[in-house]
Amino acid sequence: MMNWTAGSHPVFEQRWLSGKRLFMLMLSITIALVCFVPSPSAFAATVYVTDNGSTVVVDTGAGLVYTINKSNGDMTSAKLNGTELIGSKPSHIGSGLGSATVTWGKSPSGSTVNITVATSTLTHYYASRGGENIIYMATYVTAEPSVGELRYIFRGKSSVLTNVPTASKTLNNTGAVESSDVFGFSNGYTASKYYGNSQAKDLSIAGVTGNGVGVFMAYGNRESSSGGPFFRDIQFQSGGDTEVYNYMNSGHAQTEAYRMGLHGPYALVFTTGTTPSVPDFSWMSGLNLQGWVSSRGNVVLNGLSGMQSGYTYTIGFANSTAQYWSTASSTGAAGTYGLKPGTYTMTVYKGELGVYSENVTVNAGSTTTLNTRTINNDPSTTSTIWRIGNWDGTPLELLNGQTIAVRHPSDSRNPSWGPVTYAVGSATNKFPAVQFRGQNTPTVVTFSLNATQAAAAHTLKIGITTAYNNGRPSVTINGHTLSNPSASSQPDSRSVTIGTYRGNNTTFSWSIPASYFVNGSNTLSISPISGSSDLGTYLSAGWAYDCVELGN
Repeated sequence: MMNWTAGSHPVFEQRWLSGKRLFMLMLSITIALVCFVPSPSAFAATVYVTDNGSTVVVDTGAGLVYTINKSNGDMTSAKLNGTELIGSKPSHIGSGLGSATVTWGKSPSGSTVNITVATSTLTHYYASRGGENIIYMATYVTAEPSVGELRYIFRGKSSVLTNVPTASKTLNNTGAVESSDVFGFSNGYTASKYYGNSQAKDLSIAGVTGNGVGVFMAYGNRESSSGGPFFRDIQFQSGGDTEVYNYMNSGHAQTEAYRMGLHGPYALVFTTGTTPSVPDFSWMSGLNLQGWVSSRGNVVLNGLSGMQSGYTYTIGFANSTAQYWSTASSTGAAGTYGLKPGTYTMTVYKGELGVYSENVTVNAGSTTTLNTRTINNDPSTTSTIWRIGNWDGTPLELLNGQTIAVRHPSDSRNPSWGPVTYAVGSATNKFPAVQFRGQNTPTVVTFSLNATQAAAAHTLKIGITTAYNNGRPSVTINGHTLSNPSASSQPDSRSVTIGTYRGNNTTFSWSIPASYFVNGSNTLSISPISGSSDLGTYLSAGWAYDCVELGN
């Protein structure tokens, strides 16, 4: 661990040299350069800190100067090469802490600074190294913030940071189309901070830019976040300020309990507009951050048997304190590294559908090796008369399935949701990705059975990825009403209207007697039911489909 020089009183860094000292310094550098050209890591640049009692100002010496309010930990200014990037509101963890204890210290070499912002349940860190335009961060929590959302928000100046992903750029809208956070435009398009966001497994580095400036979030370690590899949350918004987010825990389509402990490290990286590489966080192990775990283990899976071609398989690990994932090779081999010690539920996902699971124990300083596992819970292996869609945990192959993550269902670019009458054997993308009670109900499926098929009982399955307002399917076959199922367990929030179809995969199943079928043309009708009233056309009881099938 590093020993730090504490900032307990105002410090004013002396950044000038006398003429004689400057001459001798330049002479030494010139002589050195004649002999060799050092690598960038051969020396550590100085980071400069000014504490005036009410603020801490950090100058990395490379163009970035930022200011932290000592009363609450807000970032009130961030200038790159003299250009102010902070907008009308400060940047902060959560929605701002209100008040906090702010302390700081520098390493003995003067090359690094660590600012600690502490409350009784949360400690947030800002750290920088001399010569880098990067603010490294981490957040330790023992309780979720009172707003229910653990996030860092960089609130940038919209007149400077003008290039924002289109799906989340809400400037010049004509008003909200849903709640106060999904907006429409005169051409019928929609945009929201909920749209165009990456899944957790794909979070790397992304940002906003302007003329000669860029602010990028390096999302870093997701181990203490919640939601798993396919979870999405807010990354950008441009309605007033230009906002860049790192969501760590939130109530948006929440599928599992929040995780406490150290979230991160993550970072804000400032550039002249180019997308930077993900910074190296390893140096932060010397900062003595609360909750930092250095001793870790690995899991290596040698392979999977029973994979289907055309799908990506993800290997996920989860327990109450951490989550991890890796992508399997074409043979199912995968290595997942740097896990905290403990016992995890390992889930193999085909697409986004769990098809195998077991408990795996990870020990510090060692690798747990698993021999080839056989997938044993893939519903695609069941023989069917017909199947609509794929058992992959997503509605992506269905009508408007590809647009859920990037626009509101009412967006004028979307083909009509229906109601749809779908003939089995038609193109899969003619079947609706989402069933809304208020918009496209019922969905009717027509199919043919021969005499042998019609004389037998069959099993109907409807798989969903999420549901809203306790929506579940009410089904009739040739006028015969099947028993109504109970509601599935799903997140208590909006879902498909805020850019996600991810909830708790659920399959509803019915055993249908032969007497309900006929030789020749048959008709199946699907409608949502719920004991709760709807809030609107799209905020109505319903679900996102995964797959519908009639078994042999």
